Amino acid sequence: MPDVALDAIDRRILAEVQREGRISNQDLSERVGLSPSPCLRRLRLLEERGVISGYVALVDPERVGMAVTAFVRVRLDQQADRQLATFEAAVAGFPEVMECYIMTGDADYQLRVVVPSLSAFEDFLRGKLTRIEGVSQVTTSLALRPIVYKTALPVGMVSP
Repeated sequence: MPDVALDAIDRRILAEVQREGRISNQDLSERVGLSPSPCLRRLRLLEERGVISGYVALVDPERVGMAVTAFVRVRLDQQADRQLATFEAAVAGFPEVMECYIMTGDADYQLRVVVPSLSAFEDFLRGKLTRIEGVSQVTTSLALRPIVYKTALPVGMVSP
C-alpha cells in the first residue's frame, strides 16, 4: 500500500516529470489537463510529501568515459548488525557504487558499480571492496551492454 494516496492527475504529473524533469509548469499543466495554478500546487505537494525526492540530469556513462558496468554480489562472513552497518557505511562512501541492495538468497548484497576500465574495476575490488571487514565472497558479472535501462517508475500501473 502506498504511503501517499495518488489520484489519476497526480500519476500523470509524475509520469510527465519523470519523462522530462525540466518541463515548464505551463507545458505540464497542458499535458495533464489542469490550469497552471492547480498543477503547480499539486506538483509542490508531491515534492513536500516526498513523492518527488529530487531532480537530476541523466548522464550517458560511455560519453564520460565510464564504460564498464559490473554487478557485484557480496557475501559477508556474518550478518551481525555491526558487520552489516560497517559494510553499508563503507560502500556508501565509494563513488563507483551506483546502487547497493541488501538481498535474500545466496548473496547478502548486490551492487551496481560503474568504472572507466577493467583495471579500474580491479583496483576497486582489490583496494576497496575486499578490504571491508567481514567480506567473505565476491562474485562479479560484467555487463556487455544495456538492453533496458529505465529511471521512470511505472506510476500508471498502480490503481488509485
